[in-house]
Amino acid sequence: MSAKTTPCTAPLQEALARTLMLPPEAAHGMPAQYYTSAELLEREIDEVLRREWMCVGHVGEVRNPGDFFATDLVDEQLIVTRDMQGVVRVLSNVCRHRGNRVVEGSGNSRKFVCRYHTWSYDTTGALLSAPLMNGQTGFSKDKCGLPEFPSEVWNGWIFVNLYGNAKPLAPRLEGLGEVIRNYHPDDRFLVFMEEDIWNCNWKCLFENFMEGYHLSATHLQTLHPITPTSLCRKMVSGDAWTGYHAYYDPSYPPRGPFHPDLTEDERRNSPMYGVYPNLVVGMATNFTLFMCLRPHGPDKVKIRWGVTGLEDMPESQKVKDYVALCRAFNAEDKEKLEALQLALKTRHYQGGPLAPDDFEGTIWDFTRYMARQIGA
Repeated sequence: MSAKTTPCTAPLQEALARTLMLPPEAAHGMPAQYYTSAELLEREIDEVLRREWMCVGHVGEVRNPGDFFATDLVDEQLIVTRDMQGVVRVLSNVCRHRGNRVVEGSGNSRKFVCRYHTWSYDTTGALLSAPLMNGQTGFSKDKCGLPEFPSEVWNGWIFVNLYGNAKPLAPRLEGLGEVIRNYHPDDRFLVFMEEDIWNCNWKCLFENFMEGYHLSATHLQTLHPITPTSLCRKMVSGDAWTGYHAYYDPSYPPRGPFHPDLTEDERRNSPMYGVYPNLVVGMATNFTLFMCLRPHGPDKVKIRWGVTGLEDMPESQKVKDYVALCRAFNAEDKEKLEALQLALKTRHYQGGPLAPDDFEGTIWDFTRYMARQIGA
């Protein structure tokens, strides 16, 4: 099923298509409507977000059998759980009886019980009980389980494909896997998790996280002393991801403890990368910051963001200090992006030239990715 091209989306799709014919030296931003159009968002949801692998969280949220959390993804209600055999699953959080949500929040349970009429399901989604339904000719217990969506775990992050027919994710990220291998993201422990909503388009936040051009200007006191704009270097990116290396100022203290596999060069930078379309990651030598983005209308984005570390010590002072740093620069980004969203309501901005590859080439990569998905 495809969203139809409309008079509102056609010019934007044509503008996207043109980016595929331009070199990086001619990279430019997209028109304001790219970030404000409700019609374009509808197409993005249908042609990109539901078709692709979307990150919903981290395995540290479902560490033990029976752990679960409820979330939503472009209006699909989901249960992310680890079943009693230890398998991570993504189930529909919509009761097969009358369509209510089955669970809320997070926790640990051997079964999920809908509080509307107490239909209950096990951690694989199979229906366990449906009170007083015996004798109904239209009822079959075997046919009333919670549907399961295809899911993959890659380096600790949980991905789901809502349409169910995406090609396997891991092979598409092999190049990125090589870049971050020695940082051992799969061995890091989830030490912090939070949810938020920002008043900006989801693509604005993806682009902001993925470019180093704003580090020194926007984050003068927080990130500039650590990773100044001038030291950013773009990665060789792939079809499913983009990224850059945020090198540390030589005068900044070492960001240990270091994994013994890290080379001297790797100890001096944080790989900053985005897995299309909705996961952005800043992988420092000691901690990782990540965000799972979900559009909430054209001018709002829901964020599930967390921190992983080399030690399983969420209450340590090191974790508290790193979370405080993240909160500080997130607040700076939020202020800029919410002002940007208001400014993008203009009819006059058509997209300006982007900075050189090391600084905003990741935005060009992401734009061209979107062009491959929905360009005319």
